Amino acid sequence: MKVAIIGAGNMGGAIAKGLAQGSFVAANDIIVSNPSQGKLDALQAACPAIKTTNDNVEAAQQADMVVLAVKPWLMEEVLHALKLRQNQIVVSVAAGISFEQLATFTGYKEMTMFRLIPNTAISLLQSTTIIASRNATAEQEKLLLDIFNEMGLAMLVPESKMAACTSLTSCGIAYALKYIQAAMQAGIELGIRPAEALRMVAQSVKGAAELILQNDTHPSVEIDKVCTPGGLTIKGINQLEHDGFTSAIINAMKASM
Repeated sequence: MKVAIIGAGNMGGAIAKGLAQGSFVAANDIIVSNPSQGKLDALQAACPAIKTTNDNVEAAQQADMVVLAVKPWLMEEVLHALKLRQNQIVVSVAAGISFEQLATFTGYKEMTMFRLIPNTAISLLQSTTIIASRNATAEQEKLLLDIFNEMGLAMLVPESKMAACTSLTSCGIAYALKYIQAAMQAGIELGIRPAEALRMVAQSVKGAAELILQNDTHPSVEIDKVCTPGGLTIKGINQLEHDGFTSAIINAMKASM
């Protein structure tokens, strides 16, 4: 399968690098286009087998799948210029651009399309990637899931749930980072060096996530294991609740939809 990626910014570049490291697309079957040369040079330095060009049309012409990693306000202009064929697969990474809009911009109502919302951890192959499909076969859906499961965790959802899932994943990673930042600051106040506090907290968050993902358990179950009667942890948990921690997280998620 030949894949064109339109846009070599943070997300387009990360997807290109992830694809090149995966088992479904050969690196020399990936071509990335970008108007400025600097990002393409950096990408080729990291992955020499990837092809690059400044011409979007050249990139898309021979591709089976075209990944659109451009800003939402550029999508219409870019798609009109590409003049894609109906048998190509379009994958949009632009938040807020619906399938109906993509169909209008391409001129093909029956075209196979995917909307994709990764998060910034895709650069480390640790993304949570939300995928919605339109006019796709079960085999095409499986292919997209397989490709992006190699870059973390990929999940297929209806388009109607994309905004909510984006809040949990693409925005949600910032909220997790905000907790890490706050806990690090607490550690500094308690006399721990900043770099050491940061590593302790980051590893604790990573460990908590692995408990959930690997053991198919629930946060309440894992919290109960460390909250001994009269112990320190339950005092901290209760203080979080008194200070509105749960409500603050829920409100943040709802605000980012």
